Amino acid sequence: MAAISVSLINMKGGVGKTTLAAQLAHYADRKNLRTLAIDLDPQSNLSQALMGAKDYVTHINQKKPTVVNLFEQYLPPTISSPSPTKTEIGDIIIRHAGYWHSTTLDLIPSRLELSNTLKNPTGKERKLAKALSKVSNDYDLILIDCAPTESILTEAAYHASRYALVPVKPEFLATIGLPLLANSVIEFKAENSDHALDICGIVFNHSSSYSDGPETESSVKEVKVEAVKNDWHIYDTHVRYSRSYAKASREGTPIGSTSYVRRNVPKQFASFAIEFFSSIGIVTP
Repeated sequence: MAAISVSLINMKGGVGKTTLAAQLAHYADRKNLRTLAIDLDPQSNLSQALMGAKDYVTHINQKKPTVVNLFEQYLPPTISSPSPTKTEIGDIIIRHAGYWHSTTLDLIPSRLELSNTLKNPTGKERKLAKALSKVSNDYDLILIDCAPTESILTEAAYHASRYALVPVKPEFLATIGLPLLANSVIEFKAENSDHALDICGIVFNHSSSYSDGPETESSVKEVKVEAVKNDWHIYDTHVRYSRSYAKASREGTPIGSTSYVRRNVPKQFASFAIEFFSSIGIVTP
């Protein structure tokens, strides 16, 4: 059975998209779901969160393949290989990239040069989907972390995804990216009527119980209005802000294994994860 592919996307930045992607990947890994995480952001934060900054820098310095090579479909000449060589998705996947000893989490990392893909996007929008079709039966779940702008990379993510998960930070201008996303999805579906792409839900992410008040309440209401307008589901569980999430990214750990994490933080994240997986048809033990 082919994997269920989900893109994490919002046209507004700073909503904790990468943190959510990393922690969902760790959670799925812990539940023995064969998971492939894909970093589709030139900033490469998901790659660093899962690999650790040191290993990521080593990977880049050794000129090992990244998602860039998937779009360009070749590896450039190196000292050991003096001519360009064709690359396949299997060459790019980092196996057993998760935290656990018996990890089932793999990773396709990114690098800054992915932004060069935007300069010559012609014919690249389906390359990710075509590459994933060769390995989709090897996984239960594919998570794609997207950059917060609409580009050829966004379209590539749509072509490769069954669902889109939308993290929203309940703050001033929280809804600014939602109409853009709605129009983007509508246009994609109009041009690709044979492709099933749905918003599986909006999750209020990085909300803070310390800042709850009129501004937060107003933002939540505005997001709910947009959700109703587009018939989008909103998850019941809010993923509250905790400094432990930033620490988890630095340590390369699941939130429950992060040093000095408060007990309620991983418990709350697990509550959201159960909701999320249920919404895309995956039942976790």
